[in-house]
Amino acid sequence: MPEGKIVKALSGFYYVLHNEELTQCRGRGVFRKNKITPLVGDEVVFQAENDLEGYILEVKERKNELVRPPIANVDQAILVFSAVEPDFSTVLLDRFLVLVEFNHIEPLICITKMDLATTAQKQKIAEFADQYQKAGYEVILTSSETAAGIEQLNPHVENKISVFAGQSGVGKSSLLNVLRPGLELKTNDISAHLGRGKHTTRHVELIKIGNGLIADTPGFSSLEFTNIEAEDLTSCFPELQKASESCKFRGCLHVTEPKCAVKSAVETGEIPDYRYKHYLDFLQEIKDRKPRY
Repeated sequence: MPEGKIVKALSGFYYVLHNEELTQCRGRGVFRKNKITPLVGDEVVFQAENDLEGYILEVKERKNELVRPPIANVDQAILVFSAVEPDFSTVLLDRFLVLVEFNHIEPLICITKMDLATTAQKQKIAEFADQYQKAGYEVILTSSETAAGIEQLNPHVENKISVFAGQSGVGKSSLLNVLRPGLELKTNDISAHLGRGKHTTRHVELIKIGNGLIADTPGFSSLEFTNIEAEDLTSCFPELQKASESCKFRGCLHVTEPKCAVKSAVETGEIPDYRYKHYLDFLQEIKDRKPRY
């Protein structure tokens, strides 16, 4: 039986890529019975009479999966944030980073629309980029208009399944159009009234860019920390995790505990104030969450 990868799911059909050819498949009824939903990114075994009439017989074991957007076997998340229009938001970026870290997916921070930023704004973005790089993240500054930074981005896409994620209007589709000329994904201007982008992406689909696949997704429709527990949160902040190894108490949550190495690192400026503040805010949010039964 042939094996392939689901690269698109739409209206109950799954489009499986095998030997550079697409086969339209349906899932077997037994999947519903066993509560298995094939996802974009899944490696599957299928059979087909022709390229329009196939059936998925087996979904191979996943290394990871996201619920919203529904996608499996992701190698990296390219978190796309704009310098301006909408303005760069560290709290939103940190929220995305926590979700990505928790799912054991490699993050890459991509800041777009650098051509629209003023000199002062560029300087501020450069400071943020430096701080995130010190925390252990790769940061690339780009512009879809001038193609600046695209050469830096290209090697990160090769031979990987990547998710493009970020708030609406930051230029995800524009960036994909530059990475693969001729793709012509729909892009919408920022709604001046709402101050945010209009949603243009309707379903999850893997798009071939060089030797890699990128999911242009509708974005994380939920940014809630539903499955993250208080004791998990430190590990989602790499610089806090590193500093916490020197905390006096095991299981230190870095709030009121004495001899906390994380708080000391914040006081000396090794950890930026805003990253620690976001950690405390997220921790409180997790503690305030209604218990699940």
